[in-house]
Amino acid sequence: MKDKSNSKSKSQGFKVIADNRQARYLYHIFETYEAGIQLYGTEVKSIRAGRINLQDGFALIRDGEVWLLNVHISPYNSTGKYFNHEPRRTRKLLLHREEIRKLIGKIEQKGLTLVPLKMYFKGGWIKVSLGLAQGKKLHDKREDIKRRQDQRDMQRAMKNY
Repeated sequence: MKDKSNSKSKSQGFKVIADNRQARYLYHIFETYEAGIQLYGTEVKSIRAGRINLQDGFALIRDGEVWLLNVHISPYNSTGKYFNHEPRRTRKLLLHREEIRKLIGKIEQKGLTLVPLKMYFKGGWIKVSLGLAQGKKLHDKREDIKRRQDQRDMQRAMKNY
């Protein structure tokens, strides 16, 4: 009995593999969605090794399906050239139909975009956190930098006080 509870508790946690920190700087994030991702075996092995880059990635909705584009997963070294995957191939994201319908409405109506925020393991599966986002203007970026700097200054002042 004890082994089952331990294996269950291990599978419930999640471990972040890749984080797109620049997305929060470049975009206003309104909502986040969790999606599964359809991968090849060599892609899973490369992701487990941490060889992934979400920085230039984005998601599109075509024919009622969500696709992740421009995410770089490095080829896996051990299998050779024949069995490896294309590093920047288009990958299908797995969401419920209701979520896709909501996303279609928001993207078309408000002119928003889908950006991958992070990729993580959850219960043995690889998941992607998508953000419904709108691009920031230059003055918004400067405002965020100023706000962050002010927060740091206040923290330093409180620490010394």
